[in-house]
Amino acid sequence: QVQLVESGGGLVQAGGSLRLSCAASGRTISIYSMGWFRQAPGKEREFVAAMNWSGGISRYADSVKGRFTISRDNAKNTVYLQMNSLKPEDTAVYYCAADPGGSTSYDPKPWDYWGQGTQVIVSS
Repeated sequence: QVQLVESGGGLVQAGGSLRLSCAASGRTISIYSMGWFRQAPGKEREFVAAMNWSGGISRYADSVKGRFTISRDNAKNTVYLQMNSLKPEDTAVYYCAADPGGSTSYDPKPWDYWGQGTQVIVSS
């Protein structure tokens, strides 16, 4: 089992930045794909970004390309999401996810482990 704990969310003005962290425990995530999803009120959970185990492959939702960057530090068992140029439409609960199967799928279903989420609110 892998436990994931997100942190770094908060309230920020439009145009600002936040850095989310996802700390894993229980097992090393060095061979897992890691991803970030988000869910706004009344909407389905949607893909934000993902990275394979080595960091050699990363994927982003079109809505965040050029603004968000996913990274990982396998030595610290931690994944990050740097969010720049934030917009009010980025407001959501952000979830970290892990997949030992190596998928970087846009679909939440293949992802086996999830954190509890961290709230991000972007004010206009």
